[in-house]
Amino acid sequence: MDLPKGERPREKLLRYGSECLSNAELLAIILRTGSKKEDVLKLCNRILVSCKGLNGLLNSSINDFMKLSGIGEAKATQLVALCELSKRFKSFKSGEEYRILSPLSAANYVMEDMKHLKKEYLKLIMLNTKNIVLSVKDISIGSLNSSIVHPREVFVEAIKNNSASVIVCHNHPSGDPNPSKEDINITMRLRECGKIIGIEVLDHIIIGNGIYVSLKERAFL
Repeated sequence: MDLPKGERPREKLLRYGSECLSNAELLAIILRTGSKKEDVLKLCNRILVSCKGLNGLLNSSINDFMKLSGIGEAKATQLVALCELSKRFKSFKSGEEYRILSPLSAANYVMEDMKHLKKEYLKLIMLNTKNIVLSVKDISIGSLNSSIVHPREVFVEAIKNNSASVIVCHNHPSGDPNPSKEDINITMRLRECGKIIGIEVLDHIIIGNGIYVSLKERAFL
């Protein structure tokens, strides 16, 4: 179904500017077309309602999108690409150097990627001698325990990237970032291994729902 020309989001953007368009209208410009049953604007309004707003939209997967009526593979991939661009922008990952100056700056670097994950992910931030991020790598997925998180998996990536130091990050899907006994044990184990190898573990950041805990600030490192 097509919208009348005067109601088309693209024409409204050209006439009034992007800041005058609703979230659904901006999304409609990206998707371009609706379906046989509804125009693109109705489709986009329904997507936003189903995702419970922009926050839910930007944290949805391709499978989430394809469960929605009127969304096929092409539209789902467009939406996922939009979500990824948003995450990269918010996480300062557009190619510029990013220097870790504090636990807060480390948490900010991974927060947008990790705060809504439904499983526990362990990420490794690898740094050079000036604390500039060299690379970020997913090390494991699933509940953290000593059998899953082995120091060799952590430090082999750090060695490959010629890292001077690393910051370990993982999320708590519950939203509560307070460390468990296992979190603390893993941190101690990685710290000791890092001392032997010569790659310092600067911090272990636990990500909750928009909040974090630094084990360095809690005096475990």
